[in-house]
Amino acid sequence: MAAPALCRRCGRAAGPWGLRRAPLPPPPLRRRAHEQARRARGAAGLLAAQCERGLFQEVFPAQSAEEQLPALLEPGRPPLAAYCGFDPTADSLHVGHLLPVMALLHFQRAGHDVIAVVGGATARLGDPSGRERAREPLPAGRVRAQARALRAGLERLFGNHRELFWEPGAGRLGRAALLDNARWLGREPLLRFLGGAGGRLRMGTLLSRQSCQARLRSAEGMSLAEFLYPALQAYDFLHLHRHHGCRIQLGGHDQMGNIMSGYELVTKMTGAEVFGITVPLITSTTGDKLGKTAGNAVWLNREKTSPFELYQFFVRQQDNVVEKYLKLFTFLPLEEIAHIMEMHAKEPEKWGPQKRLAAEVTKLVHGREGLESAKRCTKALYYSSVEALEEMSDQELQELFRQATSAELLLEPGMTVLDLCRKANAIPDGPSGYRKITDGGVSINGNRVTNPETVLILGQHILKNGVSLLRVGKKNYYIIKWLQL
Repeated sequence: MAAPALCRRCGRAAGPWGLRRAPLPPPPLRRRAHEQARRARGAAGLLAAQCERGLFQEVFPAQSAEEQLPALLEPGRPPLAAYCGFDPTADSLHVGHLLPVMALLHFQRAGHDVIAVVGGATARLGDPSGRERAREPLPAGRVRAQARALRAGLERLFGNHRELFWEPGAGRLGRAALLDNARWLGREPLLRFLGGAGGRLRMGTLLSRQSCQARLRSAEGMSLAEFLYPALQAYDFLHLHRHHGCRIQLGGHDQMGNIMSGYELVTKMTGAEVFGITVPLITSTTGDKLGKTAGNAVWLNREKTSPFELYQFFVRQQDNVVEKYLKLFTFLPLEEIAHIMEMHAKEPEKWGPQKRLAAEVTKLVHGREGLESAKRCTKALYYSSVEALEEMSDQELQELFRQATSAELLLEPGMTVLDLCRKANAIPDGPSGYRKITDGGVSINGNRVTNPETVLILGQHILKNGVSLLRVGKKNYYIIKWLQL
């Protein structure tokens, strides 16, 4: 089958790939059609399939990518190697990193080898792309610790994908490697670097980059360290090409300038044809890029953002983006996504696409147990499920009620709701605290209590796991752990 033509501007397939709008046949025929469509997309090639999903935004250089890359990525051809870099400027990946990771995983699913590079060296300089001022310098020890944390996060993502999203009989799953560029950049003598790679990169080209121009015009200016950042990232590409046969660099759309520098260095020093592919940037409702710098990061580390919080972030996505996110953040076939959206048009009150999106992403990030935890917390908080509360661990309770006050109390004979509220310092002393209960402002385990003299009962006010969840008003939670029950 001939490789499909690609748009030179954005790399999208020029042909009509829109299977998603076809009416759905009955289930047995639907399964057969799904399998045929899956094989057809595989024959069409990874590039066209991901352009159809919207994951691959731009391919560089446009002309040679159009002429060569689809054929190189066709099924049955020798596997290529692709890489993406992640600088450890924090101790966790965030949702903004997920699309580059998804791009690596789609390459791996197509049988190609992938490399995730943690920038233990480049993080010391700081990427100037899209920034108005320089990053605060990071101490070497902190960078090493954060690099270890990022490697652990990437290992979890690749491991969860392999365990939960890949069937052993589905063909070759490409190899995945995790590397740190401090291993080669940290050993490269300055003069050798400047005389080698530095001699092949042109100042005019580097100065013409939009990120460089913006910083040079700013009041703060641009440091030499920041200016050299694209050169070091370009050297990563050269090193990976020489030692791992890497021919493709992946990155966010704001990384195109750095990718172009890598392409220039590799082609000049080796003569090989290499390529760059960008993925979209995920933004907030106000258009800001999601991440640490903007202060709106949704982290992939459980200690920073719980499975419940990650799940709720995706459940709250609006209808105008949920179909796009299903294509970008999940491995669901396009035909299944189309069916989900058709059902949503008939029953929008069920929030079916949002729930499926949240489940797929949470399972990839936190595994099966993380998804179950998110569902338990959702039932406990939004559906007042006593069963879910009883099944929750101490960690889940702390994650769900991060701002809650915790207290350990000893259950005394005849202890009342009023006693509990006062011992937990949840209500003021005197008549106003008493009225807080009689006016319906207090609930225990999701059930409103209006009689202050009600005696606490095991199994009702105190759950099987020895915990009571006390709420006063709308947002004030208290986690009570009972001793010596």
